[in-house]
Amino acid sequence: MGVAMEYDYSIAKLFLFATIIFGIVGMLIGVVIAFQMAIPELNYLAGEYGTFGRLRPLHTNGIIFGFTLSGIWAGWYYFGQRVLKITYHQHPFLKVIGLLHFWIYILLMALAVISLFAGVTQSKEYSELNWMLDLVVVVVWVLWGISLFGSMGVRKEETIYISLWYFIATFVAIAALYIFNNLSIPTYFVAQTGSILHSISLYAGTNDAMVQWWFGHNAVAFIFTTAIIGLIYYFLPKESGQPIFSYKLTLFSFWGLIFVYVWAGGHHLIYSTVPDWMQTLGSVFSVILILPSWGTAVNMLLTMRGQWDQLAKSPLIKFLVLASTWYMLATLEGPIQSIKSVNALAHFTDWIVGHVHDAALGWVAFTIIAGIYHMTPRLFKREIYSKKIMDMQFWVQTAGIVLYFSSMWIAGITQGMMWRATDDFGTLIYSFIDTVNVLVPYFYIRAIGGLLYLVGFLMFTYNIIMTITAAKEVNAEAKFATPMAG
Repeated sequence: MGVAMEYDYSIAKLFLFATIIFGIVGMLIGVVIAFQMAIPELNYLAGEYGTFGRLRPLHTNGIIFGFTLSGIWAGWYYFGQRVLKITYHQHPFLKVIGLLHFWIYILLMALAVISLFAGVTQSKEYSELNWMLDLVVVVVWVLWGISLFGSMGVRKEETIYISLWYFIATFVAIAALYIFNNLSIPTYFVAQTGSILHSISLYAGTNDAMVQWWFGHNAVAFIFTTAIIGLIYYFLPKESGQPIFSYKLTLFSFWGLIFVYVWAGGHHLIYSTVPDWMQTLGSVFSVILILPSWGTAVNMLLTMRGQWDQLAKSPLIKFLVLASTWYMLATLEGPIQSIKSVNALAHFTDWIVGHVHDAALGWVAFTIIAGIYHMTPRLFKREIYSKKIMDMQFWVQTAGIVLYFSSMWIAGITQGMMWRATDDFGTLIYSFIDTVNVLVPYFYIRAIGGLLYLVGFLMFTYNIIMTITAAKEVNAEAKFATPMAG
């Protein structure tokens, strides 16, 4: 037998810490916002900097580009070496790139927090950062690309494991989408007036909306979806000891997802000034998207065939299996909402908010949490501090998700029905404020659900900190099985 490779996990550790910090901050802001919706007076306790309008971009950017990307990159810098059979000790250039990637990313996120708190934004959903910070985003993304493709270029393992296929898709798609959506003209250099931070989009009106949601929905597709699939395709087989059910199904699902997802963004613009054929295109491709999405989810669940007893034994397996289940739910719910007749009821309602969060809390965050629980013993050579806390955390957070999405489903359908209700003369029965008053109890339930999820995440944070500082030391590489390379 050969000598076990000594992997360098220093960058993975940095991104693991970043994941936890961004998770706490992003979720805390989300809970504050949720209570602001139920109790509007809370908007004014901290002045203009504590209002919904200032906090909401911090929440979305903190969760999508802070918590989620940090979790994805922690996974990459952990298992990228392992499945490619390389180490950063052998390739110090790749370690330098990884460190630059982390620290420039942290600088970017710090500047993002400052600018968004100050209200400096280009007013694009999930693309609020000003043009200067957009350039830093490009640098961060290119550095990850160098790490990703550079590592593959020096790999000793011939087969590129399926997780890395999904990472490649994430890198390529977001690179193209982000650049095109954020093309803008800094007004200061044209008119020599106003703030140097201000810019205007290269597109206008309907064109701007189409490009924005081409990016906006595919930011979900290639960060919340493909990259997270990359994580679970590594951690679920590794943790369960079971090979992926079907490699052919991974290929079908991968290529189906790539070719179909990029056309689905138009469903955000149904009943708008966007051409009708484009709205229909978005709806049709959204429905077709069920096939590759469920192909992936079924592949994950069937990986556990004959091993369902592990659910009773391992809290970590609970997180991964329920994440797969939430993925099935979310990828059925989204296409249903994109059907024109359903969208007429659902659009602009809280049902959409419920859909986003059952995916983000159940699928994305559970996968990242499970990944960190898997990595931590191997990064720090210590056993997990408390499996009881893991189990309690699972049930607390699951209860939070159920309260969140169920309240928002009910609230959203109630909104949609009230907005379209008319009397015998075709006059609207309810004013807008009538719908707001009816929804207040559901806003409270949503806020309580979010608070439960945050409490669960704080339990997770405590468990990880105690694992690193106080848990029993163990030779992780000897104790835990080596990962599958294909």
